[in-house]
Amino acid sequence: MTTDMLRIPVGRWVSDGFDWLADNVSWLFDFLKVVMGWLLGAVVDGLLAVPFPVLILLAALIAWIVRSWQLAVGTVLMFMLIVAMDKWEPAMQTLGLVIVATVVALAIAVPIGILAARNDAVSSFIRPVMDFMQTMPALVWLIPAVTFFSIGFVPGMFATVIFALPPGVRFTELGIRGVDQETVEAGKAFGATPGQILRGIQLPLATPTIMAGVNQVIMLALSMAVMAGFVGADGAGKLVIEALATLRIGTGVEAGLAIVALAIYLDRVTAALGTPADYPHSLLGMRRSRRLARAEA
Repeated sequence: MTTDMLRIPVGRWVSDGFDWLADNVSWLFDFLKVVMGWLLGAVVDGLLAVPFPVLILLAALIAWIVRSWQLAVGTVLMFMLIVAMDKWEPAMQTLGLVIVATVVALAIAVPIGILAARNDAVSSFIRPVMDFMQTMPALVWLIPAVTFFSIGFVPGMFATVIFALPPGVRFTELGIRGVDQETVEAGKAFGATPGQILRGIQLPLATPTIMAGVNQVIMLALSMAVMAGFVGADGAGKLVIEALATLRIGTGVEAGLAIVALAIYLDRVTAALGTPADYPHSLLGMRRSRRLARAEA
């Protein structure tokens, strides 16, 4: 008996499935390509249309509002370094890709997470699917993306959404399931409908956990946005890939630093949004302290 007799042609079945989808549902992929391309182009053009000093000050202000003046100063320094390295445009292209991919991923992940939290059968089905999506090597997702959307920004965004989506589902389900059941029962006792309990009790109490999921989605989207350079998506990731191919160490390091600056900023800001009480020296924290002081006076 040879090993060929035992071989299961999983790869050929999957390839045939992709080919069938490309041949029979091409209208859907063409539609998604147009919509996602327009959306990405609008966000990237919008970011690049704003003069960089204005955008840097706006980013610093957001950092001060939600976290601290130290992060605001750090944001100015990090973003000015990106400008000084002449990597502002690719950095904004990467940021645009991350923003759009994160919004799309969350728009899909949060409803699925809510559904999984409220239905055990859905949860049992969703978990292995999320395990598969999260453990599959990231580069593999670029293959169907190129099959369906050719090369450019759109396949990069498609692969980024697929790769970044699982933490959004998991953390949303975890946050809602973690809400104290006595509180939920109290809501039911007062006659609240399931929708009112979800909006008024479960989602507000689960917000810190859901925001932790948002943070993970953004970080995974940023890591995948770099790999999207393999399929021609413009941005800092594409510069890293080109530097790798041509052994231009300087370009690769500068593009990498631009990505690190974006990652630090997005991570710190989204983490602070999930736990605002931990940052009393933010503008929001100081406003909250003054309000409490007036209430106690």
